[in-house]
Amino acid sequence: MVYHTNMSPKASLFVHEKYPDGHGNIAEVKIWIVPVSEEHPHGYKYSLVFIVNGKRVIGFDNERGKGDHQHIVEVESPYQFESIDRMLADYRLAVKRWKEKHYGNKG
Repeated sequence: MVYHTNMSPKASLFVHEKYPDGHGNIAEVKIWIVPVSEEHPHGYKYSLVFIVNGKRVIGFDNERGKGDHQHIVEVESPYQFESIDRMLADYRLAVKRWKEKHYGNKG
């Protein structure tokens, strides 16, 4: 995991973590600290993805115009952002559940 600060007055990369799992899938977490605004009321811009065979199967992000939301397989739904720690826990749980469903106890 990489933590950065003071990269830009507009946005600072806070966390960037990218790693493969034992199945060749990729998990990537990017979180920026941004000025608090209507679009980012909590002061974060983020993208958390779990990619299988080049396709996103889990994602949490706050893309411009959509606000906080999540992608679980093919379903996009609103996400109630509470904190970075909570979001990371929710993301990891979603990935864990996907792996359990597809790999059983070998996830």
